[in-house]
Amino acid sequence: MKSPAELTERFRAQGLRVTPQRQRIFAALYDNPEHPTAEAVYASVSAEMPTISLRTVYQTLNDLAAMGELVQLELGTGSARFDPNLDGHHHLVCDQCGKVLDVDAEIAGLDLPEDRRQGFVIDATEVVFRGTCPQCAARELSSSTH
Repeated sequence: MKSPAELTERFRAQGLRVTPQRQRIFAALYDNPEHPTAEAVYASVSAEMPTISLRTVYQTLNDLAAMGELVQLELGTGSARFDPNLDGHHHLVCDQCGKVLDVDAEIAGLDLPEDRRQGFVIDATEVVFRGTCPQCAARELSSSTH
């Protein structure tokens, strides 16, 4: 993801207002591997800026996604996640706690044959690996032994 300063310039170039709230949102996203929800970004930023609104966070995240600076993910975790990693990658999703992690993996054999595409032109492939993260697996193990 671009730095907060670079995002500030991109917003200005798009004719969008750059406010202290938006700059704080940019900083909260920078190098954030967590795939945060809008609510998580709001919680992080509002700890320092109690006057920020959830609407401002949503609008800023949607603007960044529209500009191609974030990817909005719908992974079945209950809320949309925002991924600042624009490099090609896949995701690991914990079905217990909803944690989302990036995973770089070569997935061989995923080219959909022409006769199965139903007229679609395929631009990208996204793979979601679902399971249980180490922390949840450890909790399950410890609760089953007690």
